[in-house]
Amino acid sequence: MEGFYPLKECPENKTFGENDTLVIFGEVFDKGYVNGLIEEALKNNMQVIYGTVGRRDEENKLRPLTDEEVKLKKQTNLINIPLEAGFDLDFDNANELTPFSQLQGIKRDGWLDVKLNWDSIAESKKNGQERFLKNTKAFLSEVKKLIKPNSNVLFAHTMAGGIPRAKILMPILNRVFKGHGKRFQSSKEFWDSEIGRLCAESFEEVTARTFQVLIDETKDFRESHSHVSYTAFGYHGCAALAGDEYKWQSYAPYLQGWAKIELENIAKKSWENGIKAQVFNSPEILTNSSSVFMGVEVCLYPLLDALKKENNGDESDVHKACRELLKEPQHLETILDYTQKYMVTDEEQSLSAWKNWPEHNKDDQMKEMREASDYLISMHKDPKNLMVFPLSEVVFKATGKAMFCESSSPTKPVWWVGHDLVAKTYLNM
Repeated sequence: MEGFYPLKECPENKTFGENDTLVIFGEVFDKGYVNGLIEEALKNNMQVIYGTVGRRDEENKLRPLTDEEVKLKKQTNLINIPLEAGFDLDFDNANELTPFSQLQGIKRDGWLDVKLNWDSIAESKKNGQERFLKNTKAFLSEVKKLIKPNSNVLFAHTMAGGIPRAKILMPILNRVFKGHGKRFQSSKEFWDSEIGRLCAESFEEVTARTFQVLIDETKDFRESHSHVSYTAFGYHGCAALAGDEYKWQSYAPYLQGWAKIELENIAKKSWENGIKAQVFNSPEILTNSSSVFMGVEVCLYPLLDALKKENNGDESDVHKACRELLKEPQHLETILDYTQKYMVTDEEQSLSAWKNWPEHNKDDQMKEMREASDYLISMHKDPKNLMVFPLSEVVFKATGKAMFCESSSPTKPVWWVGHDLVAKTYLNM
């Protein structure tokens, strides 16, 4: 497929080691992708500098972490300057409205007809950008104090999301991401509404534009350090084993997809200007944020097939760990047979989905995802302790290693990390 560049082998680390630094631009939370990247940096004796997005107080004012919150993070070199991006809680210039306040009081049966004050939103957006830029400059000023001269620096952009914090959005998005039948809500209808437009602008601001700000504001790092590179976590589908072949697949709806494409474009443009910025389109994992997408985890199960294929037909330690989570050990074969049937699709459908990605949802497709998810969960002893958790850990460990090594000597601005690379990398860790 034109424009699809899967990373086939994990390269060797050619640059990073002791005296070098990994800078986290964002905040590290449990079970997130960046944990694998951090693990690899620490294995190579690098210093890690952490950030935070801050927190909101009772009046929705942005604040740094408290001493207790900092202590709970257990992160050395945590720079406590709020790097929250977005603008949903920023006031317009009249200091009367925020996008959040415009969404207050909207009824569930009236959201499609809502008209927003876009002049006010534009002012809030500008004010949010100025706040973020100011705090980014302050953050980077502190970073400079911790980095050794002439060393190598890897910046890891971890920011994503941007759903405005308003009560009306959760019931709508639950229908968009999980609903079918009477509870189905067309994602295109939502996306074409004024509230959908606000979400689109917010996603792009948080997921993509923050990467551009990071690159722009670290020009002096590139001038004063031996090697400076940038990584960002994208999503644009991934290759999973379907039958005997690894084929690109994705799911719908993925409304952040347009912002992720913009993230790729930022990396490509920076690359043309000699800046080693890279986006790694990573496989699906189950995190606190992705759990809102019902059925996203179904595509994780075939990773076990990939692990077996890349292990010369032998089961791995992950297979054993997964069996122990099931009501009956033999249910693993039932699950893998089921998910393979779910994964095997007509090649033309795959090509069509690639060309049209990201796609909006359809009622029958949402029904299929929901039923598959429910069926697979029912095979487990505990619906809160699923196979997809150890599988997610495999993904972020292997993806982190691949990103780390590739960014030590970057060769392309946008890569796809598929289940084949994840399996091969994990088995050699």
